[in-house]
Amino acid sequence: MRAQNTGQSFTHRCRVYYEDTDAGGVVYYVNYLKFMERARTERLRALGFVQSQLAGENLLFVVHSVEARYRAPARLDDEMLVSAEVVELNRASLRFHQQVRRAGDDALLCEGHVTVACVRADSFKPRAIPEALRAAFSGAGPIPAGE
Repeated sequence: MRAQNTGQSFTHRCRVYYEDTDAGGVVYYVNYLKFMERARTERLRALGFVQSQLAGENLLFVVHSVEARYRAPARLDDEMLVSAEVVELNRASLRFHQQVRRAGDDALLCEGHVTVACVRADSFKPRAIPEALRAAFSGAGPIPAGE
């Protein structure tokens, strides 16, 4: 099932710290994946779901695959805007399109697609995404517990 483009853009603001940079003073390439992870986590939180609570319900999201393209460097103290848009919603997985942009000039620094799988926390076997999460990610909004 393709996710509906409901205009639900989500952007997470973050800043480049010294620990994020390499010897050349630019963001080390793998750290863009960390920024993207944070944006996906904050997107989930904005929809009313917290990963620690989901784990207590025997549900985890694990990264299945990543593809990334690096366009321009970010540097120490840059403020970045990291988007997390669901572009595909399947029975047990989500595919995100993500971009990392510099807030000051809107320069595209990195973009990619990340596929996350929904698994059981106790066995890491695939499981269906619960209906409340499906509804939230598809744009219908969260469904209150018990419905």
